[in-house]
Amino acid sequence: MSETRFSIAPGSVITTLLILLGAYVLWLLRDLVLLIITSVVIASAIEPGILFFARHRIPRFIATLLMYVLVFGSVFALIYFFFPPIIADAAQFLSSVPQYLNTLNVPASFAGISNATNLIGSSHQAQSLISTLATLQGAFSSTSGGVVQLFATFFGGIFSLVLVIVLSFYFALQETGVDDFLRLIMPAQHEDYAVNLWKRSQKKIGRWMQGQILLSVIVGVLVYLGLLIINVPYALLLAVFTSLAEIIPIFGSLMAGAAAAAVGFSQGGIALAAIIVGLYIVVNQFETNLIYPLIVKKVVGVPPLLVIVALIAGGVIAGFLGVLLSVPIAAVALEFLSDFDKRKRRVQHHPHTA
Repeated sequence: MSETRFSIAPGSVITTLLILLGAYVLWLLRDLVLLIITSVVIASAIEPGILFFARHRIPRFIATLLMYVLVFGSVFALIYFFFPPIIADAAQFLSSVPQYLNTLNVPASFAGISNATNLIGSSHQAQSLISTLATLQGAFSSTSGGVVQLFATFFGGIFSLVLVIVLSFYFALQETGVDDFLRLIMPAQHEDYAVNLWKRSQKKIGRWMQGQILLSVIVGVLVYLGLLIINVPYALLLAVFTSLAEIIPIFGSLMAGAAAAAVGFSQGGIALAAIIVGLYIVVNQFETNLIYPLIVKKVVGVPPLLVIVALIAGGVIAGFLGVLLSVPIAAVALEFLSDFDKRKRRVQHHPHTA
């Protein structure tokens, strides 16, 4: 009987150990790695704006500075002016949820819902959330530092926030800043492919962001105006919830419409709930027949289902930064899998080229 012998080259052992060591170091520095990746994504996101200014013969430093002032200034202004009323509505809504559920006259057979009613009203988590919202509201109403505090909380502290801003500005300032970074961290034989992969993914991310932002803003404004006209409580909160829910195809608008109808029913009975349902149907038809064909379909870059899964996974793994990075990472993964599939099919049809 012949003997089968296995031999492992010393080079393979060293390579494996180096890979394991690198993975361990990355795990230890995972927070820093997340901040660096976030900086790369932010720099790539504002690159089209920088190129727009550059085409008008504005120096890249000034163009980058203008884009940062416009983007961060707009986000700061939106949060400063719109966040306080949203927080106030959210705190008041959470306090009134048990009353709304009781108004719906849930049958006794639905014991789970009845228990949920009591739980929402008395649980420490709900009271803690309401207290947190009240604290945030006070911080926003007293000083603009509340916005900075909110950003710092999302990014894991003031130092992390400053680091992301500085790194992303540096990456954006250099015309090939992101490309140079990718070439630095990738093996030499994969440098060109990594840069090409990111550039293609960047286009998908940009198209997805354009379509999603336009869709959410238009739908949110329409819902807000409609709820305001028919005098529904928490119109701004419900409109913001509808805008955010638009990221979930079909079910997002259903959930938002159900929540708004429940609030309307508790205030004005079946008549007001029916009017709200009608409003959401009209907005949904407007979205399906006008917004999607004219705007969204032309700029879609990432499949909606992949976006949902990526957002959930990113939030579970890394919180806010995970959510922020989920779509870019999903877009890169989608492009990589597409390349892998094309390469596999090419080998199958032309084995001699492998």
